[in-house]
Amino acid sequence: MTGIRHEVRDRVSRITLDRPEALNALTPELRERLIALLAQASADPDVRAVVLTGTGRGFCAGADLRGGTARGERVAGDVARMLRLGAQRLIAAVLDCEKPVLAAVNGTAAGLGAHLALACDLVLAAESARFIEVFVRRGLVPDGGGAYLLPRLVGPQRAKELMFFGEALCAADAQRLGLVNRVVPDGELARTAGLWAERLAAGPTRALALTKQLVNASLDADRATAFTAEATAQEINMTTQDAQEGLTAFAERRDAVFKGR
Repeated sequence: MTGIRHEVRDRVSRITLDRPEALNALTPELRERLIALLAQASADPDVRAVVLTGTGRGFCAGADLRGGTARGERVAGDVARMLRLGAQRLIAAVLDCEKPVLAAVNGTAAGLGAHLALACDLVLAAESARFIEVFVRRGLVPDGGGAYLLPRLVGPQRAKELMFFGEALCAADAQRLGLVNRVVPDGELARTAGLWAERLAAGPTRALALTKQLVNASLDADRATAFTAEATAQEINMTTQDAQEGLTAFAERRDAVFKGR
């Protein structure tokens, strides 16, 4: 599909937004393609990590709103339905993907594009990257899961500051606040993302998926629920070949070789 490049190589699903002239803004068709690729990665046992990045100066400028005001009469409930079936489904697809998702933020990540990056499990950012909660500039409420994601990453006060003022946040400040794992020179982003993806793809895939579920659910659960979920996840994980390989390798004092099974 024009606008997205996709390849699976070395057990990694590499998804590249490729509309540089529009800062990789997402049309409904591109959004649906992204959702489908994330679901495909979850279901494919030969895919063990996902990398999401963009081309040009933008990672993703959010939803492509061009032509959006030319629709017919709006009925109450249309906007909520559009968000549920659109932006929120995309963010949920990232959060629910059963493989670790790494964002390699190459440039501007604004609005839904910022939330797309922040929903990923790990975030690498080029030095030139910027994160912008652009909604307030348009007189809009943040959508695409922003009010869910940001307070969990930076706390409510910082989240309000970012959303109330809509100021561009440079990569270094994003790292300082905890939105980004690491900032690298622009020319090193692809190489570093490749190295991280290689490490993720060599890991115990099912254990990583269960760990992701536990962490994502932890802030919404009380201690008893979290402990029960942890015990259940460990019970499930102990049935995997990778868990048995890990324990055997420990006993034999060698490095484990995980197969993602």
